[in-house]
Amino acid sequence: MTTTEDRIRTTHIGSLPRPPALLNLLEARQNDEPVDEDEWNETVAEATRAVVERQAEVGLDVVNNGEQSRVSFNWYVADRLSGIDGKREQELWADLQEFPEYAEETFETDVIDLSMQPVVDGPIEYTGHGEAEDELEGFRDALETVDADFEGTFVTSASPSIVATTHVNEYYDTYEEFLFAVADAMQAEYELVAETGMTLQIDAPELLTIGQTAAYADEPLEEIRAATRLHVEALNEALENVPAEQVRLHTCWGSYEGPHHLDADLVDLLPEIYEADITGLSVEQANPRHQHEYCAFAEQPLPDGWTLMPGVVDVKTNIIDHPETIADRLERVADAV
Repeated sequence: MTTTEDRIRTTHIGSLPRPPALLNLLEARQNDEPVDEDEWNETVAEATRAVVERQAEVGLDVVNNGEQSRVSFNWYVADRLSGIDGKREQELWADLQEFPEYAEETFETDVIDLSMQPVVDGPIEYTGHGEAEDELEGFRDALETVDADFEGTFVTSASPSIVATTHVNEYYDTYEEFLFAVADAMQAEYELVAETGMTLQIDAPELLTIGQTAAYADEPLEEIRAATRLHVEALNEALENVPAEQVRLHTCWGSYEGPHHLDADLVDLLPEIYEADITGLSVEQANPRHQHEYCAFAEQPLPDGWTLMPGVVDVKTNIIDHPETIADRLERVADAV
């Protein structure tokens, strides 16, 4: 993590819009349709260059590749982990079960069917070294082509627990065994990113969303905390060879525009999240359900040496946030910390 004391630097969370041509290829790959390798490589390279250039145009300080070659922030691992085959319909999150018609609309996307979860039916091992290295090389090439003066770069990677909670386990005897098998596998990807010198961003929305799942909707807070502690323990095991100063983590209550009335309170889970071996924390602070939770950072102060990256632009609505609204959100968080 690089910081500055003279101003508030800007970044984003990772996934940025893909051009139509790339979306078509991603959909074809998802449907196991043949895709010309040269066309794929050229389309991904151009999309990555364009998204890096766009980040320079809007003035972002710390940028990434927009995850252009990935079908999603978590399910891309199907191309990098063994043991994943087939899909099964998943149970809706508890808050959406009360609004089934709305839920049906929410789960429709251009490329993937969010109502279906990939199935793990064999041992999980990391097999994606080549694909990961190609992605990293493509990002470096785009940075050289655009030649912008960014203050930093980051690369996203799925947390062990977001993989475990969004895949159906039909192979391992227990959830814990499954979780730590994923952690052992994803360790390879984390270390590949770290070796580049770029910041590794761990995408871990499940550290806050677990209370919204059908499995935990009726569980007491202590059970939710226990699950979060387990998830952080698995993450730390996978990060054992990556310097904490090089790791930032993003967590949230999901990017879907749903009711969110079952979301856990941030203040209740910050102590568990603070056990992660990281130094940068990104958490949403910009929507009607959670923008009041800047107070949590006054009640539960950040660990020494940590940097907070509050999400101050709302991704759950198509309304364009007013600059003064964004400024207000920043000031509230700054006052709290």
